[in-house]
Amino acid sequence: MTNSIKTTAVFLQPFQLPSFNETLPPGEYEIETQLLEPVDWSEPGTWTSSVLVQLHPRASHPGLSRTLTVPLAELEHAVAKDKLTGKALMDFFLEEMLADPMIRLVMQADGVAESDLRDLYSRRSDRRQAEQDHPSKT
Repeated sequence: MTNSIKTTAVFLQPFQLPSFNETLPPGEYEIETQLLEPVDWSEPGTWTSSVLVQLHPRASHPGLSRTLTVPLAELEHAVAKDKLTGKALMDFFLEEMLADPMIRLVMQADGVAESDLRDLYSRRSDRRQAEQDHPSKT
């Protein structure tokens, strides 16, 4: 059985997908995620989800619509890389973590506030920046 989810991905910078030999322009892309359920659940590592990406028409062929099917992991990597533009990886990780409802429930159960995590990661980021600015001489 195949389930399908339609959404939009927004890229702020030109991006590339490893399975496609073309740099794609920034903009909005209609995405259709196809979640394929494996026939044999005994080996769940053997199945993958794919994504159908509606590409922008080329200037040389303005009426030609194109689609590209890529592994979901490739698209997720491209989106994450685009989000990292101008941000530290730690900042991106923290924002993604705080957006997860399950993380929020665990935080609530443990009595941890969002400000506690932001403070914790801020100190780590400051320490890392200091180490980069003044590497220790060993």
